[in-house]
Amino acid sequence: MAKSAITTYGEALFQTALESSSCFQMLDEVKLLKRILAENGELKSIMLNPRFSKEEHLSIIENVFKGRIDERLYAFLELLVQKGRYNYLDEILDYFIVLVKDHLQIGQATVTSATEIDEDIRKSIKDKLLATTGYKGIEVVYEVDPSLIGGMVIRIKDRIVDNSVKTKLENIIRDLHKIQV
Repeated sequence: MAKSAITTYGEALFQTALESSSCFQMLDEVKLLKRILAENGELKSIMLNPRFSKEEHLSIIENVFKGRIDERLYAFLELLVQKGRYNYLDEILDYFIVLVKDHLQIGQATVTSATEIDEDIRKSIKDKLLATTGYKGIEVVYEVDPSLIGGMVIRIKDRIVDNSVKTKLENIIRDLHKIQV
């Protein structure tokens, strides 16, 4: 049941963004909304508290968000409260973000290296990823893992390019164990 509610409402919000030709704007609004909700645990607790009526929840939504976020997104929040689906909001927004990024051909990559990567190399990596993936845009998250020793590991969806010294050493050790003397 939860999965169908998430996809149904996520797709409805996506269709709203498509129909109004505002995918970029709605994506930014949704990211902002997610950040606001993540930073305000008290709001989340109140909105998920069953002791408050739907009318009280609607009043809270109005006081917090009306006039501060896109009117379509505000109406969407109201709909979720009215239909008793507000508890799926985070997952719905995550699903919406995936749909919009797929539609706009924006990829996501994680680059893990042994040390911090400077801005020039980051730009070079991003340019190379854009050229090789076919995405129109790409969001890159950089992580540091000293155990890699050197090189880097790049993840895009289910693809992994591991060019780390750690993996190369593990492969050499594995190959040496295969050699019979």
